[in-house]
Amino acid sequence: MIILASVLVVSMFLVETSFAFNEDKQEMDIQQYVQEMQPGWNLGNTFDAVGKDETAWGNPFVSKELIKEIAAQGFKSIRIPLTFDQRMAEGHDYTIKEDFLNRVTQAVDWSLEEGLYVMINVHHDSWIWLESGMYEEYDESFARFQEIWQQLSAHFKDYPLELMFESINEPRFWGTEEEKRGFLYDLNTSFYDIVRESGGHNDIRPLVLPTLDSSPDHIEELEHLYETIIELDDPYLISTVHFYGFWPFSVNVAGHTHFDNEAKNHIMETFDRVADRFTANGIPVVLGEYGLLGFDTHTGVVQQGEKLKFFEFMIHYAQEKEITHMLWDNGQHFGRTTFEWADQELYDMMRASWETRSATAEANFIYLQSGEDIEDRSLELNLNGNEFVSLLLEGQPLIEGEDYVLNGQQLIVKANLLEELTSADSLGENAVLTATFNQGADWYFKVITYDIPVLENSEGNTSDYVIPAQFNGDALQTMEAIYPDGSAAGPHNWTTFKEFGYAFSPDYEKDEISFPYGRFFDELNDGDVNLTFYFWSGESLSYQLTKKGDEIVGVFVPEDEETPTEPEEENPLPDDLEEENDSVEEDKKEEQIKELQQKVNELQEQISYLLSQIESLDVTAEISEIKSKLKEFERFLEEELNSLEFALALKRIQEIESELNKLKTIIEEWQKEKEKEEELASTINNEDEGSSGGGAVDKKGGDILPNTATNVFNYLLLGGLLFLLGAALTVYLKRRQSFEM
Repeated sequence: MIILASVLVVSMFLVETSFAFNEDKQEMDIQQYVQEMQPGWNLGNTFDAVGKDETAWGNPFVSKELIKEIAAQGFKSIRIPLTFDQRMAEGHDYTIKEDFLNRVTQAVDWSLEEGLYVMINVHHDSWIWLESGMYEEYDESFARFQEIWQQLSAHFKDYPLELMFESINEPRFWGTEEEKRGFLYDLNTSFYDIVRESGGHNDIRPLVLPTLDSSPDHIEELEHLYETIIELDDPYLISTVHFYGFWPFSVNVAGHTHFDNEAKNHIMETFDRVADRFTANGIPVVLGEYGLLGFDTHTGVVQQGEKLKFFEFMIHYAQEKEITHMLWDNGQHFGRTTFEWADQELYDMMRASWETRSATAEANFIYLQSGEDIEDRSLELNLNGNEFVSLLLEGQPLIEGEDYVLNGQQLIVKANLLEELTSADSLGENAVLTATFNQGADWYFKVITYDIPVLENSEGNTSDYVIPAQFNGDALQTMEAIYPDGSAAGPHNWTTFKEFGYAFSPDYEKDEISFPYGRFFDELNDGDVNLTFYFWSGESLSYQLTKKGDEIVGVFVPEDEETPTEPEEENPLPDDLEEENDSVEEDKKEEQIKELQQKVNELQEQISYLLSQIESLDVTAEISEIKSKLKEFERFLEEELNSLEFALALKRIQEIESELNKLKTIIEEWQKEKEKEEELASTINNEDEGSSGGGAVDKKGGDILPNTATNVFNYLLLGGLLFLLGAALTVYLKRRQSFEM
């Protein structure tokens, strides 16, 4: 009895201290709660990864040190995405695997210990099985979703209120718009009922509800979620959307290489729309994910200075509208083991923006051509309410009037300083000038010496063709592709300016321009196409490609033969690719659908090939898992296209293409291992055939071992070899866990 009483006292103490911030639970201010979550961070591509465990997509195991470092970086909340698909019992049991739930619990505990608000959800299940399942197998899919939240609610019911639940990530469904909204309503309200009726602190635990696709773009979807929240009549509900910017800028397509007024206005229009529907009516908003879509390729798709301007303004405006933001980080921003930022300049800008505005400038570079006379360079500053303080070189202040002049918002860097900085005439970055202000982040100007880039003639095939290039200190801005008749060539044929990183990609280490996975050529007609490469220095080069089947021949076109025209400000987008335009021209729609269908056909062929390769492998749990994944992709490609908008469908196809390439690598490795096994078995069989029926035979003709001894010897030899093979295979499988599926 004494022991039992002691346990009860300790338990009461723990619960009381957990709610120290909120003695009277019923008086919790949900608006203040959400503001205290600002800013937030996503533990992306980890517990949401599809594969064996949390390392399946290339990130290491989550550690307590990582969570501690996230809190030390200034984040106040953490979103922990969870995918349950392969982590539940099969059949109609739906029990979440214990080891997975234990790992999630550990991460939640570590986060709460660091004083972070924590959000957990159902993540990629939204497109893996709920997307089609709610339409084709409603009862089974709905029951499976409910069972997940019944288990999570029971498991975490006594956790402090700093832990919140998000019903579903980016929900999407097959069917009509009315059916989709109905499915989302069913999931959100069922989730709500399950949690509220599960006991413990779940009666007032903050719950997060999304729009369709977690999109902020359509007032109809915002209105639908608003009506759901009003109907539930619960003061502890939070709305959520995601934001990845104005699509053409976000992926660098159609000539949208700058963070211009169109991209800026898109931010304001989006957050105004969300705030007017929710925040203005007392419903808090969490921006559960934000970033740039081009980051799915790599973080260099959008030029550094333009990227910084986007993040500075987006964070500022979200906060002005009282929207709490959570950075999507799939492992490419904050190092999971180094605990360092891949882009310190980006982090500095984000962190400063949590508190105030930062000044920026029209550019973050000064290009000077080698061998040319150097003149003063004028750069316009965007002070954003700040005051210029100084211009530094290696931490030391430069002299105003001698090294630079400030004329209003025009910063003029003097020719004599630039000459001194580039006196070595070394191509590339020669110096970095730092502009400081009375508050906010610093702004850096790279002083770069360049020479006109050189493109070489080349030949190849559509799968691996590259253009050898000498960049000579310059950097590629965009590529234009035009047929001789003046029409747009290649992917996205509604614009002549192609998508950076998708259709073309510069490699400054290898000195080449590649066309990833041959995607550009897949949608290119046979014959000639004229390319123009635009560089950030202002230079442009012309190049002509000739396609004949799978063969590609490329020839550099000197300027005196054809002077390329300067790109227009931006190529206009078709209406349905503008984030808020409702009207769509029929001819544009047909072109886009044709473009998507071509991609679908290619991916279907690749899936069929991979499925055929898997059939030759021994059946294991991992093989079955990959086979199931390929079947899911196959179903998506066959039936999903008609239910998604163009931009979203294109994004999903790109994701699938990336995952298929990773699966192909894994399958090929398994095939190599199988070939080694077969070769080993063949060698052993050949040795057995060399022995007589009565026993092993000496090369001189005499029997040296009786038959039984020979068999024992062979079994021992085979056992030893299989043991070594098993050990090697175990090492290989552990290494394979680092692949990002």
